Amino acid sequence: MRVLRGRGHSPEADREHTATLLASAGDGTPGLRVWTPHRQVAFGRRDAREPGFERAKRVATDRGFTPIERDVGGRAVAYPGDTVAFAHAIPLGDDRDRGSIAERYERATETVIEALRDLGADVTRGEPPESFCPGDHSVRVAGGGKVAGIAQRVRGDAALVAGCLVVTRGDARDIADVTAGVYGAIDLPFDPETVGSVAEAGGPDRPKPVARTLEEAFVDDPWGDGDPQIDRIDRDD
Repeated sequence: MRVLRGRGHSPEADREHTATLLASAGDGTPGLRVWTPHRQVAFGRRDAREPGFERAKRVATDRGFTPIERDVGGRAVAYPGDTVAFAHAIPLGDDRDRGSIAERYERATETVIEALRDLGADVTRGEPPESFCPGDHSVRVAGGGKVAGIAQRVRGDAALVAGCLVVTRGDARDIADVTAGVYGAIDLPFDPETVGSVAEAGGPDRPKPVARTLEEAFVDDPWGDGDPQIDRIDRDD
């Protein structure tokens, strides 16, 4: 398994690194990234079709977030700076069983939950109503706000299972603030009180231990295909 650490010099360069992992998975090499993306709001294709999209981008910019358009579905997600992202690239073009879409979602959700519990965070499945980037595959503080969302992109030869984790209380506040403005512009329901964090759940208030524990959890998964080969890009997280 190829494990990529660090991030590109810009959000656009960063996306290219993830795209390279997915392309390599298509050729049979599984890959993994767990990192802290640049400060940005990543908009999905559905957001771009909304009448208030241009206003939503201005809201993000006014709050110091770079607006980025990604070529997948889902709703806008804010990354203030300490929010952890992961991308697990899984080959599908060989004879090994890599599960169905539902099974890959299940496995990723369990991996995130177990990693956070190992760090002392009291988390469980699901999300409160009117959360950021609403979806069926989420992790929340037990009895509290949303901590993580998981998405999946599938093509014929590979799948990319990706997600984000809100780690610090400060990031949770920033996400609540910018998401309220962005979702208001595109007329999407959102309750700022639904944003949780790993720290609120009793885990670390720093991204690095969360990133490393999550990386280890995905590498240890049988779909990781053995010992990791660690590569570093522009800077290490």
